[in-house]
This record gives sequence, structure tokens and C-alpha cells, in this order.
Amino acid sequence: MTQMDLRLLETFRSVVDQRSATAAAAAMGVTQPAVSAQIARLEETVGFRLFERIGGRLKPTPEGLLFYAEAANALSSMNRLAQAAEEIRGGAAGHLVIASHPSAAISLLPPLVAQLLRHKPGAHVKMVTRSSDVVSRLLPAESFDIAIAEPPVDAADVEVHRYRLRCVAVVPKQHKLARKAQLTPADLSGVPFVPAWRATLTFQAIREVFARAGADLNIAAETEFFASACAIVAAGGGVTIVDPFSAASYSGGGIAIRPFAPAVPYEICVFHRRSLSLLGEAFIQRLDAHLAAHVQEITP
Repeated sequence: MTQMDLRLLETFRSVVDQRSATAAAAAMGVTQPAVSAQIARLEETVGFRLFERIGGRLKPTPEGLLFYAEAANALSSMNRLAQAAEEIRGGAAGHLVIASHPSAAISLLPPLVAQLLRHKPGAHVKMVTRSSDVVSRLLPAESFDIAIAEPPVDAADVEVHRYRLRCVAVVPKQHKLARKAQLTPADLSGVPFVPAWRATLTFQAIREVFARAGADLNIAAETEFFASACAIVAAGGGVTIVDPFSAASYSGGGIAIRPFAPAVPYEICVFHRRSLSLLGEAFIQRLDAHLAAHVQEITP
């Protein structure tokens, strides 16, 4: 059997659905003789009669009915394939694996992933959460599409985008410090402080600005995640200094967020394989725009 012409199948389906060659021709915008000629070609291709004329109307033969079911399935599959190609071409479908450190997984990524899924309903996103060390140094580039971690990042096989943000102070909403428009080391001196682990670059920067100001960094507790620090502050357990995304994820939840001076920088790296899917490119653009809107000039 020669290769099946999809146009002939579409004509055949239309004739069955419309129950006449004339109605099918009108629906397809062609002439009735053209429809009859295509049906004849299809019958020649398949090697059996598809219709018989009864009372001046076309009626599918038993073989024609069997073939109609298969033709309809084939055309539906082709339509689904064409739609899938359109979605892939427009970056609306595909699989995306995002590896990140916990702070990004908790505060930065969720609203962006939700936004992506609203605009790209055919997309499927898998989030993998590991420590920055694991994400930036131990995960093979082949295991993720996009990754987020605190520096340093091994850039051997990936493209890296670096962002430098300015941390904010977080205090209980009812605390007297919440009445201030901006907070300094002197304001937080001696107040129970809840930082992320001491090994982080952010903690080192906090300790330095407190030392330069001669302020007392009164560490009451240490947490692994910025989100945990914000939760402790919201429950009245102290104050903290965190990245703006972690703070924003708790805004309205019993905390007040205030600018902090001098600047405490928070650095984040977004990196990805050098060849990204269209869906990956679409997400990178959203992520870059979101981060770029929060990048601030860091001054002493």
C-alpha cells in the first residue's frame, strides 16, 4: 500500500460526518467533483469500497465504518502532534528541572513557577532542593536545566548570571524598632538576633558591619534557612537580617521589613546548561527580570 495522504483521510471523514459528498464539499470549501475524485483515490489506495449509494445518499460500507474509526484516530493523533509542536515552538510545553538552595526554593521560586504554569499550561516543572555547595559543585550539569545557589559556582560547563542584592532587617511587627523607617547596627545592638548559619557569606558581612559600628551582635539562635529565621522573628523570638525574597515571603505574617544600613550584600548565582529548551529560556527571562528588579547598588 502506498503512503496514506492525510488530505484524503480528511475528505473521507468529512463525507461520513456530513453524510453526503455535496455537504462535505461545502464544509471544506471545494467542489463536489473534487470530493468524489478524492474518495475514489482513497478507495484505490486502500483496495476496498468505502461507500455505497442507497436512495441517492452515500452510506459507508462495513469496511468503510471500520476504516473511519482508524482514520479518525489517525487524524486526531496528527492534530495532537501539530498542537504539541506549536506548544513546544512557543515554549508552552516541556519539562524543566530546577535545582536550588533552600532559600530560593522556599521564597524566590514558588511565585515564578506558579506564574510559568499559568502562562504555559503544558509545562511540567520539577524542583530539586539541596544546599548551595551541592547545587553549585556536586550536581552534574546534566541533572538539571537551571540552578540557583550562593557563590562560589563551578562554571566549567554552565553559563552563570550573578546578582547582588541588598539584605533587609526583619523585626516583629509590634516591636518598637518597627516604628523606624531604617535600621542600623546601633538599633539592633544587644537585641536577640537570629542569623543563618555562621558559615554563610551573609553572616560574615553582618558580623563585619556590626563590628565596624561597635554594636553588640547578640546571637540568640542560628538557623539553616532564612525562612526559619523569619518565622522565629514572626513569633517574637528576636530580629534578623535576610535577603529581600525571604523577607517578602513572610510579609504580613507578624513581621516588619525595614531597609538596613550600612548595606549587607546578598549574592546569588543563576546558572544553566549552555543549550536550553525554549521553555527553559522563557523561565530564565522571567527569573532574570524578577531578580534584576531587586538588584540595588551596594554602597558602604
